[in-house]
Amino acid sequence: MKKGLILTNAYTKLVASFNQAIRLKEELERLDVAIDVLRNDGFFATVNAQGDVETTLADYDFCVYLDKDKYISQMLEKRGVRLFNRHQAIVDCDDKMVTFIRLADNGIAMPATLSGLLCFTPEEKVRKKTLDKIERTLGYPLIAKECFGSLGKNVYKIDDRSELEAIAETLKCKPHLFQKFIAESAGKDIRVIVVGGKFTAAMLRKSETDFRSNIELGGIGSPIEIPEKLQRTCEKIAAILNLDYCGIDILLEKNDYLVCEVNSNAFFGGIEKVTGVNVARSYAEHIIHEIYKK
Repeated sequence: MKKGLILTNAYTKLVASFNQAIRLKEELERLDVAIDVLRNDGFFATVNAQGDVETTLADYDFCVYLDKDKYISQMLEKRGVRLFNRHQAIVDCDDKMVTFIRLADNGIAMPATLSGLLCFTPEEKVRKKTLDKIERTLGYPLIAKECFGSLGKNVYKIDDRSELEAIAETLKCKPHLFQKFIAESAGKDIRVIVVGGKFTAAMLRKSETDFRSNIELGGIGSPIEIPEKLQRTCEKIAAILNLDYCGIDILLEKNDYLVCEVNSNAFFGGIEKVTGVNVARSYAEHIIHEIYKK
């Protein structure tokens, strides 16, 4: 009997997260695979008293890992569980600065980015020369982001020196980055879905009230045809990061496209409704092909 597992975050209350699991379960079961959906709250992988990793999930053919808990994912892979996405791909996408470093030197356009200087001495202030360098390199307005975060949270638009100083002080003890603000893309971007290394769907996201376009923050999606060159770029990104599935956020700058973020567990409910593309089915078919070679 074919059987797979979908693991969701231990604490999530997001409707979109539950929808992700339900839709994948539906499509995988239509392809004759029995699916269990579990919260990742059962200590399903542990290091035992003998110093070995053990897991209670080894009998599943695969696991769709809808979480970012990097410890459980790494232990599951050590015990031979095939994850969608793989552990390293999730880790590389979860840290926004790591994502940019991994994509760098591959001919992929991205906004100018400075990694935030990480502070281990909270009483020390951000230095004037640090703020000067950020100003000279990026100008105003500029963007600051915490390296870990999703749904457009922990992203800040900075308009002047006083705001820069305040945000830099707030973020100094957290992994973060500073980035050029792309004015032409304020309140809008393109979300691209890649499944199994192939372009699958795209939508334009717009917000009338926020510089961020995330649907969870009030943005509205609409269908969009994107150039074949951009499709190939997104497929290249997925290949570099070794992703089975991803959502890639693209900024618009004049006649160019810039990569903003790559999401290993991008929600697809919105893009399915907007485009009519059955993303869950495409993902399920990719999983079946990878595991059962069909």
